[in-house]
Amino acid sequence: MNQNRIKSEVFAFLAAGWWPTALLLAGTAAAAPVLGGLVRPIFVLGCAVAGWFAWRKSAEAHVQSAILLFAFAPFVRRLVDVVAGFDPSSIMLSGPLLFIVAPFPSFWSLLASKDRPSNPWLVLPVIILACVVYGAALSIFQNDWFNAANGGMKWAAPVLYAMALQQQADSRFALAHAMARMFLVVLPLTGLYGIWQYVDPQSWDQFWMVNASITSVGYPLPYMVRVFSTMNAPASYATFTATGLLLVGFLRPGWQALAASVPAAIGLLLSLYRTSWIALAVCVLFCMLFQQTRKRALATTIGIACAVIAATAFAPFSDVITSRFESLGSVANDSSGTERLDEFVTLWNAPDSTVTGRGFTITDVGVAGAMPIDGQIIASWVTMGIPVGLVCLAAYIWTGLWAASAAWRMPMREGVVLGALAVGALLVQMPLTSVSSGEVSALFWMCVAMACPIDQTAGAAETSALPAPDNQTSV
Repeated sequence: MNQNRIKSEVFAFLAAGWWPTALLLAGTAAAAPVLGGLVRPIFVLGCAVAGWFAWRKSAEAHVQSAILLFAFAPFVRRLVDVVAGFDPSSIMLSGPLLFIVAPFPSFWSLLASKDRPSNPWLVLPVIILACVVYGAALSIFQNDWFNAANGGMKWAAPVLYAMALQQQADSRFALAHAMARMFLVVLPLTGLYGIWQYVDPQSWDQFWMVNASITSVGYPLPYMVRVFSTMNAPASYATFTATGLLLVGFLRPGWQALAASVPAAIGLLLSLYRTSWIALAVCVLFCMLFQQTRKRALATTIGIACAVIAATAFAPFSDVITSRFESLGSVANDSSGTERLDEFVTLWNAPDSTVTGRGFTITDVGVAGAMPIDGQIIASWVTMGIPVGLVCLAAYIWTGLWAASAAWRMPMREGVVLGALAVGALLVQMPLTSVSSGEVSALFWMCVAMACPIDQTAGAAETSALPAPDNQTSV
């Protein structure tokens, strides 16, 4: 019976609606030597079409495709850049954002329905979107139309996606299981590539590291890379990996979780991104508080400990990982922590920008010498100023608290895991990194939408009239 069930799951997974996205990624990489830079707008347009197709298939297929696209689009971008030349505008990275915006028209049509059930959860995303419009307006007033559009898209697209996704989420947690199944494939691939990248960075990675001038990725030399794997930065890769490890570890069978987690855990360690290390530890400890997840939490803790011991015992990895762990206990000598505190001092001493904000003009700076923007507090402050920034930050915190309450509202294994992810975002991610922009924001809002399903926020009796995407099936 178990073998038949596993075979059925494998067949359903392979027959799911994410295959056009996989073909788009592979086709773009293959066409780059022939089409050169022309492949970039084709890829962006293809993402929009693939997003529409996946949503028509099912919400589960769309979630899986989104994870696949965010995980591998930066890798394909680097393959294109090494052939066609470096693109400082990163136009290909707008493709995944268009992909997740594709479901929003279905939500908009739902708003026009007179028998639409009340849904108080939607108030928070609307508040955040209003703050995003304010930030974009500030950039427009500075005649910076590009950053107004680019920054606004990065902040708004994940929120719009969550508003549509939440309408299809319910307490059966089909979407959470769909995420776990996709991470079961993504984690070992990105983990193995990350190890390879650390030992022998390839030409496309080296080319991007040199031209992008990103200081957080280390040096384009063997054993000197801060692993970012197929993604765009160590922070993005580590956040995706930590989230995937938690979902796979608690929602998939033990042998599957172990096979996927070993390379992913090593890749996570080699990213040297302590924020995700701490967030993962907080999530696992949170899961220990609940009977439904306590055994898996203990097993996951033992597995993580074994991975850390193995990684620190292996010569090429041991020194860099050990020194990074030691820095956790040396706050006084932590240059990264000092830098984050200095950001508050710098902003406080700049009264000309603290009230109104600066818009999206400088929020996503990664160039050497520029002031870093770390944490949701700083990101909201710089972008929107103190009054509007506080409103935006309060909406993010309230959203996180609502999602964290899933552990008590829906005391099942899935509810506890989604609640744990929200707790990790509130206690660790928000103070130390931004959860409002790009792929990290998309992942945050996916989990939030699943933790606040429509049958919990609007009432099960009222949601029976809600339309679902065509051919809605579990994949």
